[in-house]
Formats: sequence, C-alpha cells, structure tokens
Amino acid sequence: MKTTDRRELPKGKVSLTALGLGCAQMGNLLKLMPFADARDTADAAWDAGIRYFDTAPFYGFTRSERRLGAILDERQRSDFTISTKVGRLMVPDADVGAEAEGYVNPCPFHQVYDYSYDAILRSFDASQQRLGMVRFDILYVHDIGRVTHGEKHEHHWNQLTKGGGFKALSELRQDGRIGGFGLGVNEWEAVSEALDECDLDVSMLAGRYTLLEQESLGLLQKCLDRGARIVVAGAFNSGVLAGTNNFNYGDAPAEIIARVQKLRSVAEEFGVAIQAAALQFGMAHPAVVSCVSGARNARQIRSNVEWFEAEIPTAFWQALRERGLVAEGTPLPGLAA
Repeated sequence: MKTTDRRELPKGKVSLTALGLGCAQMGNLLKLMPFADARDTADAAWDAGIRYFDTAPFYGFTRSERRLGAILDERQRSDFTISTKVGRLMVPDADVGAEAEGYVNPCPFHQVYDYSYDAILRSFDASQQRLGMVRFDILYVHDIGRVTHGEKHEHHWNQLTKGGGFKALSELRQDGRIGGFGLGVNEWEAVSEALDECDLDVSMLAGRYTLLEQESLGLLQKCLDRGARIVVAGAFNSGVLAGTNNFNYGDAPAEIIARVQKLRSVAEEFGVAIQAAALQFGMAHPAVVSCVSGARNARQIRSNVEWFEAEIPTAFWQALRERGLVAEGTPLPGLAA
C-alpha cells in the first residue's frame, strides 16, 4: 500500500489519498507550533504524495484553518482534497486565555455549539473566508454524540435533525459547494444513528476503529450497506500505540496498557513496528477510504509515511487473529475477514 493510492467515495465525486494529514497540530494542539513548522510539515506531506488535508474551525480556535489556507494558497485547487467541519461557531472573545480546550495561545474566539440550519451555513461561510476557498470536498459535523454533550445531547441532535442541520448540508451538497458530508466524531454510535437520519457520504471516526478497538465493526458494515464510507483518524489511540501513555486524551488505564503490551509483543516477535501496524490496520476494511494522521514537523511526516508503506508479513496479522487480539470478523491486510 502506498500513501498516494486513492480511494473514491461511492458517488464518485471525491477521491482521497490513502494517507491524509490531520491539521489539529497547526492550531497549537498541546504546544506551540510555529508557522514555519506548519508550512514545512505540509510541504513534506505534499512531497510524500499526501493530497488529503483535514482541518476544523475548532483547531486553535480558527488558527488551523487560516494557516492551512495560506499554505495551500499557491497550490492548484484541483490537486488536493480538503475537509473541514461544522457544529461550532467561533465567536470573538478578547478574554480567551493562554490555553483553552487543549490549545496553546488560541486565537481570540470562543466556541458555541450550534448544529442548526442557519449555524451550519454560517460556519461554512466563515470557513470559506479563512481557507480562501469556495468549495470543500467534505464537510464533517464535528463532535456530536451522547458522550460529548451529555444531558444536552438531545438538544443538539434535534438541531441537526429537526432543526435543519442535515438539510443545510444536503443543500450544500446538492448545489456543489461541497462534495459530500458526514460526521467527524469519537463516538461510532453517533454515526450509526446519523445514517438512519440522512444520506451520509463519509464520516471521520477518531480512535474507534483501530488496532486496539474494533467495537465499531457493525457500523463499518452498515456504512457499506448504505453506500457510506469511513476515514480513520486517531490510529494511535491518542498515542498509546505510538509509545506514549496517552489514551482517549488522558492517561491510559491498566487494562489498556496490558492490551497494548500484548500487541507490542507480537509485533516484536515478527519484527514489525507497532506504529506501522496501527496505521495500516484500518485500511484493510472495505468501508475505509483513508487514514488521517497528524504531525508536528517534516520528520514526523516522513516517519508516518515510512510506517504506512512498510512491508508487514501476513503471518503477523494471522498471529493477532489466532491469539484473539482482534475481534472476530475483522478484515486484516492480506487475509479474508
């Protein structure tokens, strides 16, 4: 598998490179990222053949979109695929602190969740201005779900459904301002419920279909049945599959550490970098069209590409299956489900 391999969405309007660049780090996620590093990272991704870039208004409170737009400004628009997100309106706020929601030195805005018809269109218009683009290939509804919103979930879900959020997205797709839409979430259940409400094209699922987690297998089959697809993000499960102790944006519990160690032991047995296995795992499922991974510098881009294209013996995947380290029915590279 190569970074430059392309997979199309079923309706044929959008194609994505197998490996994409997630641009949350461009918004100073967890630590500062100078603009020069952001540019070098994107240039390294381009040089490696990556042509799919994902951003969001929330990343750095608009900083990621503005930076990515500037970086891509001299590229031909037809040469790359871009996705951004809706669901949060960014409101000017001079009192935003030095760190907020995990972003260092965020731009002077605060977020207001709003998934209604008018808010979707307002968010889309604002992203057009920040990115300097008229059309987006994909628009994701950002962070909606019961875990995310708790007691406010029904209110926000009603905005998206009864309040016209999905209607706005459908209109944007119909008139060609976007190529397709779906959800961009950490909760696979939200995607499943959305499929029953609307004709989704593609959804970004972060951390829920990985070498470590396969509870979403039923959702991926549902996507295939409904003509929808999945972009896998968070393939390292916040870092625990890449050598850190982070899982789901916090410290990894003991049972997760133990499971990772079992996976790592098999990887060492077969001389496989666990990072390579993590990046390649999701691409074996026919519902998955791309794997998006973030990076802070050109070196990390080159590492991701090397892992993504590394040769992994089929015997490694077979061993994971035989030892019960992946869920039954999980498609694996080179093996039937």
